[in-house]
Amino acid sequence: MNTKDFLQQLQDSTLGVALSESIYMYPIVEGLHLISLIFSFGLILLTDLRLVGLFLPGVPVQDLLHKLRPWLISGFVVTFITGFLLVFVNGPSLMNTWVFPLKLLLIVFAGLNAVWFEYKFGRQVIQWGHQTSSPKGAKIAGWVSLTSWSLVIVCGRLIPYLNGH
Repeated sequence: MNTKDFLQQLQDSTLGVALSESIYMYPIVEGLHLISLIFSFGLILLTDLRLVGLFLPGVPVQDLLHKLRPWLISGFVVTFITGFLLVFVNGPSLMNTWVFPLKLLLIVFAGLNAVWFEYKFGRQVIQWGHQTSSPKGAKIAGWVSLTSWSLVIVCGRLIPYLNGH
């Protein structure tokens, strides 16, 4: 089974049909997706800007991470779930454009960057988190995160405009 067939099965499933035929559910899911994306990306933006030294340099990184991480993760989980539900409605047509696979690739890349940051720096934030400047690797992770998540959003916004072109 190829990707397009799999996406067609999702669209033809009970959930896919219910979402696409409901006058309320699709707009609610899409609205939640956008709100949670704004929420999670906003917090990622604040965190990454702090890591690279462009925002709140006097606030210890460990304090910022400790306070924002649960909210950031919650927002990301809602974004992920609602994004997955949106694929149920539009799956096959998403494969008509090069931007959707690129978006998925960037999400994987951004996720791997986050895992690498957590493994390499996040677990030792107590040791370096009170410094005014982050370690070089943490700054690189911040820039990679800023770039990749920004591109994810750009790709997501391009999908409706490039679909079928």
